[in-house]
Amino acid sequence: MSDFRQIDDNLLASPQITVEDVAEAKSLGVTLIINNRPEDESPDQTPGAVIEAAAKKAAIDYVAIPVSHAGFGPGQVDAMREALDGASGKILAYCRSGTRSTLLWALAEAKAGKNPSAIASKAARGGYDISPIRQMIEMLSAGS
Repeated sequence: MSDFRQIDDNLLASPQITVEDVAEAKSLGVTLIINNRPEDESPDQTPGAVIEAAAKKAAIDYVAIPVSHAGFGPGQVDAMREALDGASGKILAYCRSGTRSTLLWALAEAKAGKNPSAIASKAARGGYDISPIRQMIEMLSAGS
């Protein structure tokens, strides 16, 4: 059963999804699935290739931007920004809990010059706290 959380008008964040969740995402208008989970992070996770195959079968684009617990790098932020900018509809980003997906989205939004307080408010609406990376968000937002 899905636990999709609305972050903004175009982004849903979620803990690990299943093949069945792909069909639900399609019914919600999702046109892109972003996998932020490294492969083999946990023995119970659905492999990215399985989710990718289900997404392609449902005519949903798929991209993997894995984020380990070691943190975020500029390449991941850039890849997320590119994915967000290139999507033609709703986006579903997932990881183990949805937190890394939301934090990476927040960094990508800040890089695009979005207001840090608005970013934090949207993340909180979905039940996620961006305070651990708030300073990075402030710096990225100011530098854009």
